[in-house]
Amino acid sequence: MGVLMSRRQTVEKVQKVSLAVSAFKDGLREQPSTRRRAEAGGTRRGTLEQEVQEGEEEASSGPSQPEESSAGKAAWERLRDGRGVEPEEFDRANRFTPPAFIRPKRELHDDEPPDISLEQREQVLNDEMCEICEVWTAESLFPCRVCSRVYHDGCLRRMGYLQNDSAVEVTETAHTETGWSCYYCDNLNLLLTEEEMYSLMETLRHCKIIPETCLTLDDFLHYKHLVHKQQFERPMAEAQEEQAALQFSALDPDKKGHIEWHDFLSHESIQLLQKLRPQNALLRLLTAKERERARAAFLALDQDGDGFIGEGECRRARHAWF
Repeated sequence: MGVLMSRRQTVEKVQKVSLAVSAFKDGLREQPSTRRRAEAGGTRRGTLEQEVQEGEEEASSGPSQPEESSAGKAAWERLRDGRGVEPEEFDRANRFTPPAFIRPKRELHDDEPPDISLEQREQVLNDEMCEICEVWTAESLFPCRVCSRVYHDGCLRRMGYLQNDSAVEVTETAHTETGWSCYYCDNLNLLLTEEEMYSLMETLRHCKIIPETCLTLDDFLHYKHLVHKQQFERPMAEAQEEQAALQFSALDPDKKGHIEWHDFLSHESIQLLQKLRPQNALLRLLTAKERERARAAFLALDQDGDGFIGEGECRRARHAWF
């Protein structure tokens, strides 16, 4: 299995290492739910668990709030904090706790042009330890193409981020030129600040959009009509409605008749970023890997090395690509 190296020399970390090793060999064994609550004690997630547990006890003893309201509240909490489905809601009982995520903050100089050198290449190194279990092993680690994080496929499976239909894709593309993006970088909603996320949540609440649900074409058009009327104080024109229908088709490439929640949330996050952030602020969102990939692509097109891509160079590039 290889040598194990832990980042923290504590009893708790040793236990986590042992848990990870056993998971790679035979899979995690079932553990009682009380142990999971003990490991998560003191966190906001633990508080949520207690609220849900208290709600269940009240429901068993007498009339209380409908179950839908409790589930809806938890969904709004996860949306606000950039969290996915809680570990308790996965099919299997034992999951690792998702790493905490802190939303970015706007700085005073964000709107100024970023200092990105064309000649000075950036050395991008991936992390040495799995982002989830914080353990290095001799097993293959899957790197993200956007950030420096790496993951064990077993950890991704146990967290619910890697399903059977996507396991082959990750295995085949993670170490290729195309690459694979992790669940952090794949969620564009995490690029929003706390203030921007609050603005989006208020818009969704006003339009009565239920988080973590699928949207049909009628739901999507109704939402777009309400947003347009809220912003411009006039009804949406027919041409704009057709454009919204085309957006729905692009978000539903498989023609299922509905769009998934994460696709809708990413789309609305992009719309909000385009509305609130100038171009320089958007450039500052690029990671070192993305800057280096853009630099390599530019230098490949700039064959005369003058720092500009001319029309002839564009034609040669298109001819070579197609």
